[in-house]
Amino acid sequence: MSQRILILTGDYAEDYELMVPFQALQACGHEVVAVCPDKREGETVITAIHDFEGAQTYSEKPGHRFTLNGTFDEVLESDFDALLLPGGRAPEYLRLNEKVLSLVQAFATAGKPIAAICHGAQILTAAGVVRGRQISAYPACAPEVRQAGGEYAEIAIDAAVTDGQFVTAPAWPAHPDWLKQFMALLSARA
Repeated sequence: MSQRILILTGDYAEDYELMVPFQALQACGHEVVAVCPDKREGETVITAIHDFEGAQTYSEKPGHRFTLNGTFDEVLESDFDALLLPGGRAPEYLRLNEKVLSLVQAFATAGKPIAAICHGAQILTAAGVVRGRQISAYPACAPEVRQAGGEYAEIAIDAAVTDGQFVTAPAWPAHPDWLKQFMALLSARA
């Protein structure tokens, strides 16, 4: 059954973590709406490609421009069945936006599925919705997960974890497992 999924993103989201779920969920028959604060439908966000090339952290290269198909100021939690938060650097500033945090809190309170990958967990921790939950993220976000009362799930980079309504993963190599677990939650709610 088709469901409406909101992707909340911003400039410098990780290219793969935005593009792949946006396209894959559509291919599975879901309606996917991508929005960004201060931007309208038809405007673009800049993405970045993060890779693991043997350094102490990931490298960053310019990604594609991604065209939004929704307007952030018009979004209501009640119009969607699930929420997806890509990683990259976008969560650094998205977590400072009170409307973003209120929206995430509304999805959490409603018990709707929430998928976050990589630095997307920074939004979850800032929204205060991870207490008592097992949450994965890029390893550099582990202290934030713990400080917010969550249990950091230290899993393989190509794995994901589901805890209640949350499906989280450390980075884009986990797409197959992360999206599989997210779609299982969507199916359970259909």
